[in-house]
Amino acid sequence: MPHTSRNDPGFFHVFEPGSDPTAPPLLLLHGTGGTEHDLLRLGRAISPGSALLSPRGQVNEGGALRFFARLAAGVFDPAEVARRTHQLADFIAAAAARHDFEPRRLIAAGFSNGANIAASLLLLRPDSLGGAILLRPMVVLEQPAPAATLANRRVLILNGSTDPLVPPDHPARLASLLRAGDADVTVTLLAASHGLTPQDLAAAKAWLQKA
Repeated sequence: MPHTSRNDPGFFHVFEPGSDPTAPPLLLLHGTGGTEHDLLRLGRAISPGSALLSPRGQVNEGGALRFFARLAAGVFDPAEVARRTHQLADFIAAAAARHDFEPRRLIAAGFSNGANIAASLLLLRPDSLGGAILLRPMVVLEQPAPAATLANRRVLILNGSTDPLVPPDHPARLASLLRAGDADVTVTLLAASHGLTPQDLAAAKAWLQKA
């Protein structure tokens, strides 16, 4: 049965135990205006049997929940991004101990703002994750991963060809920052806008099955 926790340890979140011990646990990170429930269906669809850990962003921007604040649309404060990233990484460590999973097996599946903080986790706290599916990310931290810190980590970047929110050069730039740490990065451009499509689910599921 799903377990919903209020502030234990630090984030409102949902945890669903896995039914398949060979399936990697998933960290589900919603986009702006979402909640901890938004990506549960996606998680179940792309990796049946996985344990699901889905926290709620702690920043309220005009009633819309986010994982870090922004100065304006597409403009970010690196110190704010770093502080919120370390908070999330500490939550993951506590949740891993509480729910008995190995962070190095944890695959983040983040959408938009959730994808951005997942990428920041890889850059700043690489031991928090074993890999990531980044759905509609953009570059929010202009710093390459230190050499070898992402060795043996796989990352899938899925962006839309008509996305009005993500600058077209950002997927390749983000991939370069992650590859600096030796991550195995796949970048796929879909015929889509900013919203998720069935193509995203199919691509994410196929990528996970190749692990």
